[in-house]
Amino acid sequence: MEKRLPGNSNISFRFIEGEGLLLNLDLKGICASSGSACTSGSLDPSHVLLAIGLPHEIAHGSLRISIGKYNTKEEVDYLIENLVEIVSRLREMSPLWEKFIEGGK
Repeated sequence: MEKRLPGNSNISFRFIEGEGLLLNLDLKGICASSGSACTSGSLDPSHVLLAIGLPHEIAHGSLRISIGKYNTKEEVDYLIENLVEIVSRLREMSPLWEKFIEGGK
């Protein structure tokens, strides 16, 4: 891919709703969005992610993060530390995650 925006990343987390992820990141002072920029503010998953073949439930747990030249290494580390904690906590509350862990996929 040669025509893309550097520093823009989309990560999908199974068994997590994007809205819950965003609310928890916001409480930590981290700005992000779920889905594409053109659907900002919508609870619908990104039509782009659906078009590339992601299942609805995975596209619904997507997180779009943009990192620019003014972001510091410490800010990226802060994002990663908090993201790991938040994803773990939200998955612990998910009955689908529990079923997956038990082998029910």
